[in-house]
Amino acid sequence: MSGVQLQSTSPALTLQGSRQAEGSVIVATGAESKPKKKICCACPDTKKLRDECIVENGEDACTKWIEAHRQCLRAEGFNV
Repeated sequence: MSGVQLQSTSPALTLQGSRQAEGSVIVATGAESKPKKKICCACPDTKKLRDECIVENGEDACTKWIEAHRQCLRAEGFNV
């Protein structure tokens, strides 16, 4: 009888493990393709520098900071 219990338990454990592994893969794939934060909350340091520069000097003089902020957003997973 113990042999029967092991056989019935073993497939159940395998199925549960498979489902958990599939769920983990899906979550990991979804997390990589979607940003973890809202765009307004991502990259606060470069956003602050960019905004201050634009207010003080105008947009044309701040391309360095604008591009730095865009690169940071891209690194966070945003398409900008």
